[in-house]
Amino acid sequence: LIIKGSKKIKASAGFDAISQAIESLISIKSNSRSVNFAKKSLNISLKYFANYINRPTIDNTFKMALAANLSGKAISISKTTAPHALSYPFTAYFKISHGHAVSLTLNECLNFNYNNINQARSKFSLKDRFNIIFKLAKVKNIVELEKYLTNIKKRTGLEINFKKLGINIDKDCNKILSGVNPQRLKNNPVPLETRDLYSILINK
Repeated sequence: LIIKGSKKIKASAGFDAISQAIESLISIKSNSRSVNFAKKSLNISLKYFANYINRPTIDNTFKMALAANLSGKAISISKTTAPHALSYPFTAYFKISHGHAVSLTLNECLNFNYNNINQARSKFSLKDRFNIIFKLAKVKNIVELEKYLTNIKKRTGLEINFKKLGINIDKDCNKILSGVNPQRLKNNPVPLETRDLYSILINK
């Protein structure tokens, strides 16, 4: 069933698993159990995702199903954060599938959290959690992480250009902001004001 799914659906669902695990690691509700699940998930998904989309086999399909299961266990504890909070209006108003919608702002939200790390209200060290993500992605810093994630999206056919997706961000920004999920936003380690969300969308 999974291996024969369309590339578009698999890319969206697979990236959702990746984003769930990343967001779980920095969610203020995360704990040692969720961190363990998220790390295990990313250790698999970052290795197998692109091949699962472009050269699917029974092995890499099984691995991605396992990664998705583990990321689900992670967020059942920690819940998701800003990228998921922002994703829902993209699906509701522009019919962009869920994981694809999450991918649209993951980079920018991670960048915001990292660059405002001193404002984090988490009980854990947000810097330490980012270092876990860097290590799993085999990158050295936030700039390399953003490039790494952008490359994954390109390799798996996830369009990130708003115009190509039929979104006029100047005209549609307020509509998108009105549909943001406040419960998911509260889990973000660095508090986000409306102006911050606006900046993330406009400067994407």
